[in-house]
Parts: sequence; C-alpha cells; structure tokens
Amino acid sequence: MADVLILAIETASGCGGVALTRGTTDAGKVLAEYTLQPETTHARQLLGSVGALLAATNIGWSQLDGVAVSQGPGSFTGLRIGLAAAQGIALAADLPLVMVPTLDGLAAQVPPVDLSLCCLLDARKQQVYAALYGHDGARWQRTSSHLVVGPEELLHHIHEPTLLVGPGLNVAPSLFATHSLVRMAPRGMFHPRASAIGLCAARLVMDGTGQESRTPVPLYVRASEAELNMTRMGARCGA
Repeated sequence: MADVLILAIETASGCGGVALTRGTTDAGKVLAEYTLQPETTHARQLLGSVGALLAATNIGWSQLDGVAVSQGPGSFTGLRIGLAAAQGIALAADLPLVMVPTLDGLAAQVPPVDLSLCCLLDARKQQVYAALYGHDGARWQRTSSHLVVGPEELLHHIHEPTLLVGPGLNVAPSLFATHSLVRMAPRGMFHPRASAIGLCAARLVMDGTGQESRTPVPLYVRASEAELNMTRMGARCGA
C-alpha cells in the first residue's frame, strides 16, 4: 500500500490540474501533472488532460488504486465540475473516490516551519476561505474549522506567529503585512495543486480515514448565490 497510485483532480481554484502520484506526502512522488489554465474552462480541458496524462505515463486504468478530488472550499462551478468528473471516472473504472479538503492539500505543500500555518483562498466579495494548521512533527494538522471571513476578521484568529500562504493573500496583502504576528509566503509560490491532493489521498487510504464516496458532496463552507437568492425570496414571500 505504500505505493498507492492515485489519479488526482483539482478544480477548486482558477488554475486547476490533474496529476498521477505514487505514495504519500512523506515519501511519495509525482509521476506527472498537468496544469489547467483559466483561459479555457475546466470542463473543456479536464477529461482530455486525464487521457493525455495516462498515455504519457503509460499507465492503464487497472493499475490505479483510486481517484482523488479536491473537495473545496473554492469556486462553486469548479468544484462541481471536478467532483462530477471524478465521480464519473471512479464509477467507470470501479475505483474508490477519496475527497481531500482543498486547504489541506495546500498545507501539504508547505515544508515544516517554526510557525503556525494559515492557508488562504480567495472567496470573492472581499473574503477569504481559511484554515489554521499546526505541525505535529510529521505533517500539518488542521487546528480550526474551515472559515469564510473578511481579512480583518481573519486576523482576530491569529494569536501566535503564523505563516500565511495561498492565493487568498491577494485579497488584502497590505493589511496582512501590517500584523505583527503574520509572516507572508511569496504570493506566487503556493496555489492548490492536483499532485498534493493525490499524495494526501494516498495517506488517507493507507490510514483508513479517507472519505470514500460514490456521491461526493462539495465542501462549500458558505451558501451559494442561488441559495442566498432563494432565502431572500422566501423572506419576501413570508413578509
């Protein structure tokens, strides 16, 4: 099981991807990875990229041990596309489907540092998706729930020296930089990657803690605009 072979899909952000990974974050490796640029929608590129990835590595469906997908939070449309594709592939190939929270995958890309960690994604509307992490000597472990907050509110959750990483830094870089406990990673260095999702999924499979599902549910964290509009309409109708 140490050589778990995973096909991973990441579409939670504007720049997604697909990857083939073998093993876990501890001692695994990336066999191949394609990045999906945002000029073309994920739906148009995703399945073609999966086929090209398998052909380039000469790996057949029967050799895979599972399919992993970035669960969210992130782009609602992107998550739906990625989860639908991953579900279809897993069903067709009779493979387990493992969902990995997007921010956990982002945290897995950060080497151990003598700081706490906060991973951020742009949630639009001047908000960020965020989660806090501590290192247990082996890997980053999430120490908070998933948050969707404004930059100022996020800083209220920072109580010790903390490294901030991820695309969410672009929401309010000047504000983050003024906080005495915040250290900022270079803004272009870290974004969600399919390879990290695959390596994390292999660990979950080996530990027996992976959430295998034939009917995957995205981790949205907040209600979609459609749900908010329905709530508003219901409130008006009941008034």
